[in-house]
Amino acid sequence: MTNGKEMTMKVNKLKKFEGVDFRRWQKKVHFLLTTLKVVYVLSTLCPEMDENSTMEELKKRSKWDNDDYICRGHILNGMSDFLFDIYLNLESAKELWDQLESKYIDEDASSKKFMVENFMNYKMCDAIPVMEQFNELLRILGQFAQHNMEMPESISV
Repeated sequence: MTNGKEMTMKVNKLKKFEGVDFRRWQKKVHFLLTTLKVVYVLSTLCPEMDENSTMEELKKRSKWDNDDYICRGHILNGMSDFLFDIYLNLESAKELWDQLESKYIDEDASSKKFMVENFMNYKMCDAIPVMEQFNELLRILGQFAQHNMEMPESISV
């Protein structure tokens, strides 16, 4: 079983998000947050507290606050320094995650057009080994799948 320190060392091996390939980075970070058992703060509201809160409710709130801090920290740590500085002041992991999705998934939509053009304009050439070119086409088709874009089998074949 890995502890938090070992997981933190593994997150340092993730490629920093530079503003491109958001969906790939998002899936890697989501997997890490799931492994750390803190991903729930991205979809669960912070427990409300009042003067009549029980000790159990106080513990739940304290755990949620701590997990939100860990989750937010790992998301920020997975970003380039430039993006880190932009998003540092967002107060919760959910707010941070939602803003990233809002900005970069919209940009992914425009990149879909680029991917289609990239595929349609791809030309084989004699100077590059056939297997390298085949692998490049597989990579492009993989991007289609990553963006939930359907490619008719007759075209991909």
